[in-house]
Amino acid sequence: MKEVINTSKAPQAIGPYSQAIKVNGFLFVSGQIGINPQTGELVPGGVEAQIKQAMENIRQILSAAGMEFSHVVKTTIFITNMDDFTAVNKIYSEYFGKVFPARSCIAVASLPKGALVEVEVVACK
Repeated sequence: MKEVINTSKAPQAIGPYSQAIKVNGFLFVSGQIGINPQTGELVPGGVEAQIKQAMENIRQILSAAGMEFSHVVKTTIFITNMDDFTAVNKIYSEYFGKVFPARSCIAVASLPKGALVEVEVVACK
């Protein structure tokens, strides 16, 4: 049975999707961009601020499902400029312990709301 995970501590969906779906011990978190959940707007400060906010949004969704970053097994990062790869990696890596999840990083032409980076995760508990 699948369960919809939703929290007001992360941005509400801006399209026809759920923040996350939990099924058979897995949590599939929709892509998160650097939206401040209180304002509904992208945070100022460029890619560093946006990746940090996206990861904090993911933290809140994981928490709503009774999980944390140690449960993440796969991530996908979408980035609009590969020149930001190092900056994104630096902040992203701070959210995980010694064991990093499997990951893909894909350059894209654009993201919703003009975001510079988007992160989706799959977690398992």
